[in-house]
Amino acid sequence: MRYPATATNAFSRIAQLTYALISMMLLSACTSIAPPPPNPEIEPIRFLLSFDDGPSASAGDNPTEQILDTLADNPVQPGIKALFFVQTRAAGAGGSVLGQALLRRQQREGHLLGFHTATPGHANHRFLSPEALDQSLSDGVADLTAISGSAPRLVRPPFWNYDERTFAAYQTHGLRLLLTDLSANDGKTWGINGSLRRRSNLRDQLALAAQQISVGALPAVDGVIPVVVTFHDLNPYTARHMQEYLQILMDVAKDVGLATDKQPFYSNREALQRAALRRALGDPLQYARLPGIWNWLWN
Repeated sequence: MRYPATATNAFSRIAQLTYALISMMLLSACTSIAPPPPNPEIEPIRFLLSFDDGPSASAGDNPTEQILDTLADNPVQPGIKALFFVQTRAAGAGGSVLGQALLRRQQREGHLLGFHTATPGHANHRFLSPEALDQSLSDGVADLTAISGSAPRLVRPPFWNYDERTFAAYQTHGLRLLLTDLSANDGKTWGINGSLRRRSNLRDQLALAAQQISVGALPAVDGVIPVVVTFHDLNPYTARHMQEYLQILMDVAKDVGLATDKQPFYSNREALQRAALRRALGDPLQYARLPGIWNWLWN
């Protein structure tokens, strides 16, 4: 059977396009796309590591202890200092003998302590009465002042949930609210401690931060742009993979074309606190993207 010349030309064109498409797919499977080159006019980034919910009261392989050990000794940057938003009176955290010892260790080793809860459990601040919230904040500030010798300056609300009332209460107690740019998947879902998307999840979130950086939406502090990253130091999975996470952060920064400082993580508590305070939320009505399901739930 013979086809008209126009049909033959159409079939030929389709075959060429199909061949080209298959070739491109095979090529992309064999090669990686080069990341965009870093913009020399933009300051390098530095990762500000933060941890929520601890310290762990586990008497076995204590995840908070493992994380502290890794931050102190790792091949990426030994001596990393982090910001720990702690539960000062929870039985499974700072309300235990071991938890109190770990709080003192965190302070002694140069980390920064921030407030998370001072209730027996992981209480949502918005669900507390004004009197209960005020008492909780007073207790937490007193607890952390006794350990560090100075009042804490930073707070992260449980479940990332706050409103104008809780925001005003934080300010009354001298606390600034810090959210995050990146949040690891693991440790946020009850019963699920692992993450099959830990690399792609952090890359996707850092790509969004890169867009903000490109338009000057994230401020520079001390010559670097602090990028806040959140983990959970009650989570054994996080503890076992902490060194891997450090390298993943370095890798995904390269992937999205962000230059890291020669010191990619904070190594000084005072510099870390200056950066965290600069990144703290200034207006409770300002839209801020929350991690994961919390953004859908609260926003």
